[in-house]
Amino acid sequence: MQKVLILLFSLFYAGVLWAQSPKDVFIKLTEPSSEENLVSVSQKFIIGSTCKSCTVKINNENVKVYTTGAFAKELNLSEGATQFNIVATSTKGKSVSKIITYNYKKPLPETATQGYAIERIQSFPEGDLIVKPGDVINFKVKATPNCSVKIIGQTSLFEMPDSLTKGIAGIYQGKYTIQPADTFFTNKIKVSIDSPGNPTLKKDAKYTITVLTNQMSDMVMTKGRLAHLLYGTGEDRLGGAKIGYIDSLIPLHVIGKIGTNYKVQLAPSRTAFIPDELVSPLPIGYNPVSSLTDKIRVYGDTLYDFVKLQLFNRLPYQSVQQTDPSMIVVDVFGATSNTNWIDQLQTAKEVKKVEYEQVADEIFRLKISLRHHQHWGHQIFYSGNVLVIKVKHQPAELLINKLTIAIDAGHGGTNTGAVGATGIAEKFITLPIALALQKLLLAQGAKVIMTRNTETFFDNKERILFYRDSTPDLLISIHLNSAVDPFRVSGTSTFYRYEGFRPLSNAIYKRMLELGVKEYGNNGSFNFMLNSPIEYPNALVETLFLSNLEEEEKILNEGFQQKIAQKIDLGIKDFLKSCE
Repeated sequence: MQKVLILLFSLFYAGVLWAQSPKDVFIKLTEPSSEENLVSVSQKFIIGSTCKSCTVKINNENVKVYTTGAFAKELNLSEGATQFNIVATSTKGKSVSKIITYNYKKPLPETATQGYAIERIQSFPEGDLIVKPGDVINFKVKATPNCSVKIIGQTSLFEMPDSLTKGIAGIYQGKYTIQPADTFFTNKIKVSIDSPGNPTLKKDAKYTITVLTNQMSDMVMTKGRLAHLLYGTGEDRLGGAKIGYIDSLIPLHVIGKIGTNYKVQLAPSRTAFIPDELVSPLPIGYNPVSSLTDKIRVYGDTLYDFVKLQLFNRLPYQSVQQTDPSMIVVDVFGATSNTNWIDQLQTAKEVKKVEYEQVADEIFRLKISLRHHQHWGHQIFYSGNVLVIKVKHQPAELLINKLTIAIDAGHGGTNTGAVGATGIAEKFITLPIALALQKLLLAQGAKVIMTRNTETFFDNKERILFYRDSTPDLLISIHLNSAVDPFRVSGTSTFYRYEGFRPLSNAIYKRMLELGVKEYGNNGSFNFMLNSPIEYPNALVETLFLSNLEEEEKILNEGFQQKIAQKIDLGIKDFLKSCE
């Protein structure tokens, strides 16, 4: 079956790379994507591919063509329209050309508002809000200079000095504190401007504000298997920074909302956010958000140790891995210590000891010391109202043939990933590397779990749940990196989220550098979904930059793909040796 899959993939892979055939002359551009391009930055690139034996000239200047057929040229544009004539010529003298135009227009410098007007209103936090009395909303307004600008007709904003606004007059800043008497009921806050001899002008802020009242429920309950708390509402392409996953059916006290994220009070000194799609509203008056603790019990079985904390209600929590010494720290929010003893049985093999302390009002901390320096994963969930921390034992034999290893071929299907100059998508390269690694590990007797064996779509949320249920010993996720610059940005890198899993990614990283590629770092606190599980050590390997022409040339070579798989295999072995 494995040979059939590899053969089918090889045929599909060959079809994707048809554009690299030396038989016909062609020009295929990945950047820019259109013939006419209006841009506001002077540095741009022409990136594309042609036949492997062809030559390329751009405006009569020779451009290097790589063995893959890829080529690129850096542009430093002058203002106005510049035309570029791209000509590809075959060894037989046949030519094709393509003309593209970049129209570079420098962004105009910002100037003061002209006339009598409110030009823009910004509010922070940004987004539709649910607030309570005492909450503060900051405003930044651009309007006619030397005017009186107010929020809701009563709170004045301060006009910033030009020295703090890059010389732009008419930038007003200030804050509005929600009052007990405020009843916006999902309306937009009004900003007004006054100037002698002119009528008062009013303009609505962009976002709506709703004030929590006694007639509204301020409680929600977590739902589903992927509920998670966020530190804040900041976003990047990987999403907001996660505190961690939590179990379902946990009540949370809502104190506000920003956009689609509820703000919840975990403890008097601690708040967090949770996406509204991960919770259900609770009836008005429901309020079990605190609990006394009862006894703690510690024991083990053949694969796991268990730490069980008895509570009266389900409460939110957070866990952190610590090293030197190795420890799992679990904070239970809303809990107050009433524990008088800890039952610690000799059946516990990985948990050395458990301690607890009340670190703040309604923050109860469990400190679980481990016998081994390496974290092998843990789970946290509820059994009724009992909080269970399930700690995985270090494998008795640290050998490849005794482990279950998960291999995640990044992207797939409609999720194409990065794209190289030749037009090859990341998803078509991660799969053969994953298959090569699978073959190596199977030959050594390992049990291997694959996200995908074929070119197909697999949602990241489904991947997390799949591996949570499959309980691998390790997970390796294989990817390629990408950047705008096809020449200067390059190198291999690995990523981890939790400090306890750093040794795995670092061991693989050191082996990857033996390929003679540049360093791009072993990176921690990475907020990627496949790095987010705490149940098993995991590492994401960004093998090379697909966007870099030299590294694309390397990664398209099947022999080099095999070498990558070999280095990852060696990195896993180094990791296992370090755990002895």
